[in-house]
Amino acid sequence: MFHSTDMPQEIQETIDLTQKQVEKLGLDIYTTIFELVDYKQLNEIAACGGFPTRYPHWRWGMEYERLSKSYTYGLSVIYEMVINNDPCYAYLLRSNGLTTQKTVIAHVYAHCDFFKNNYWFSQTNRKMLDQMANHATIVRHLIDELGYDRVESFIDKCLSVENLIDLHLPFRPKRDRQEKENKEFNKVKNDSKSYMESFIKERKKAAELEKNKQKEQDEPKILFEPEQDVLKYILDYGHLENWEYALLSIIRDEAYYFAPQGQTKILNEGWATYWHSRIMTEITPLKSSEIIDYCDQYSSIVASNSNQLNPYKLGLELLRYVEHRWDTGKYGLEYLKCEDHKEKFNWNKAVGKGQEKLFEVRKYHNDITFLDEFLDEEFCHMFKLFLYDFDPRQGKQVIANRNFKDIKKQLLTQLANFGSPIIKVVDGNFRNRGELLLKHYHERMDLKSDYALETLSNLYSLWKRPVHLHTVVENIPRQLSFDGSNHSIEKI
Repeated sequence: MFHSTDMPQEIQETIDLTQKQVEKLGLDIYTTIFELVDYKQLNEIAACGGFPTRYPHWRWGMEYERLSKSYTYGLSVIYEMVINNDPCYAYLLRSNGLTTQKTVIAHVYAHCDFFKNNYWFSQTNRKMLDQMANHATIVRHLIDELGYDRVESFIDKCLSVENLIDLHLPFRPKRDRQEKENKEFNKVKNDSKSYMESFIKERKKAAELEKNKQKEQDEPKILFEPEQDVLKYILDYGHLENWEYALLSIIRDEAYYFAPQGQTKILNEGWATYWHSRIMTEITPLKSSEIIDYCDQYSSIVASNSNQLNPYKLGLELLRYVEHRWDTGKYGLEYLKCEDHKEKFNWNKAVGKGQEKLFEVRKYHNDITFLDEFLDEEFCHMFKLFLYDFDPRQGKQVIANRNFKDIKKQLLTQLANFGSPIIKVVDGNFRNRGELLLKHYHERMDLKSDYALETLSNLYSLWKRPVHLHTVVENIPRQLSFDGSNHSIEKI
């Protein structure tokens, strides 16, 4: 069953028609609820990460101001927002013309299909809309009790390290040691849940739970292998107060919810653009009066420039390239062994497996695996992918490298771990003094020193004891430290 709220008849008819079309095309979607909003409401939702309700924080207001100014000056327009939830919620911009609404509705349904069927979204909370509201209620209760400044300051510290999670943790098989750690984690987590109930009803019980948790945290912190989920380690073994534990848990839960969206940005947007393009041009051809409006909007979606990567463009073109290869049989040993360039270029076995392959790609891949497997030298040359650099003499971006291997390596490096450095906990009892030791897995790129030092300060606020980081600075191993008062940098 598919729903909409207070829709004009022509938009409602478009929703009903598009829903029937996507089902015939084989897309599998959750119940989808559409809501029509004005640009202020859409900017508010977008500023809060796509959710109508979030916990109070200054960054939502800052993002709203940025989006509002961008819209006012004609720099950008948000056409739609869709939430990975069951049911899916989608917000349509009221001021859009009917042609744009048709495109957006088809785009939304393709996103819904991707959310439901892509492996990397399979471990996400499908009731996150309700969970976000619960998080907001918890934070507001804490603000009433502790004061806005205190709560906001701690949230700022948590947000500065929200990327220190293990993106593959939800998919990793549980071993005996991990199962033991999970039991310990669930025990502490249940304590926190009890605390939130007692925060409203039973304050005395919360104090007793804090005392018991403190005893557990005083035990030695033995690591069998480096722990990439730094937030989990702090939650398990840090000396957090119950309200701090609750806030850090919220930040970590939301970080894991949003992680698949960062992991699949290119493929997800490419998938949605592919299907809305097919629906608008093949399945339900546009009226002559709509063609110019559609082409104008489509050209802006897939526009390319040398300053940044367009995920819509790259995802769409690579999906079409995969479809063409599997339709014409450009795969397998026979094709790979062919050394005649002309014969390979004109290769066509009329296999017709393109659509089947696309659904397989949608089901199993994220951006890194998608590009690693299908972005080849032929595609690179065909769509003129280059590495650019700024030339001060010409005052503009110029092509710096045309080598396929370098281009692909640079692209995959940018996507790995969202482009963030890989940091792991290697010792929770460093120097036998309960200090936290982290290690930066250096990939030929030094950390930004000011960011690193400020992050250590924030980690100290969470760990409550000195924090150290082993990294490499200008090819020299260094230890960055913060003891609560001063930063220090020394050779290892």
